[in-house]
Amino acid sequence: MLEPRTVPQRRRPAYGFHSHVERLNGRIAMVGFMALLLVEILLGHGLLVWK
Repeated sequence: MLEPRTVPQRRRPAYGFHSHVERLNGRIAMVGFMALLLVEILLGHGLLVWK
């Protein structure tokens, strides 16, 4: 089996918008949206009811 001569070192970004942060944010938003839909289905109406 071939072994690499050098192992690349990845530098982690210190701040800003990066793909891993955006992916995590998107996944959390999807979970929140699904939870909102589930609550609306169980209650039979939305969370903000205008009376």
